[in-house]
Amino acid sequence: MFSNPRFWIFMVVFQVAFGLAVFAMTRQYYIQDTATVSAVPAAQTSAATEWAGSKEGGELEQLITSFPGPANTTDPSVLSDQADEAFVNQQFDRAADLYHQLLMADPGNVDTYNNLGITMHYLGHSEEALGVLNEGIKVGPDYQRIWLTLGFVNSQLGNNMQAKSALTTAVELGADTEVGQSAAEMLRALGPG
Repeated sequence: MFSNPRFWIFMVVFQVAFGLAVFAMTRQYYIQDTATVSAVPAAQTSAATEWAGSKEGGELEQLITSFPGPANTTDPSVLSDQADEAFVNQQFDRAADLYHQLLMADPGNVDTYNNLGITMHYLGHSEEALGVLNEGIKVGPDYQRIWLTLGFVNSQLGNNMQAKSALTTAVELGADTEVGQSAAEMLRALGPG
């Protein structure tokens, strides 16, 4: 069965079609949801500041400063709009630089981690994307969209167990939301086991 050329041709076609379908679903989702970054509640900001000051905070600073581009002290909402626009226009290098600047200004914004993670994946830096997404999950473990993105990136890398785990968490955080429904679709596409 596995030496049959038709089987391998089918598998290649299936993998390409699956990858394109998942890419199209997530891309469409992110294009539709380019709202500005909301203000982070004071309690979340102080928790993020405490975390950033801890021993693990060095990892965050290293992660943020390991990318090119100086920190910009302009209005975060303007930076967010510019980053989202660059992402939509597939200017992923520019979007990544702007998202890094946003993280420098507000390391407690989980949405920025999510956006930077998917941007890094589209730049071909999927392992770095996983690192960014996992850091974001530490900051906001109840943020449903970051679990969806983590599941997507893992599925693209062939990490099916990790993808299913992340997507399951996204569904558990709200199966009736658009994000939860997207996660459920991706889970079905990944199949059983």
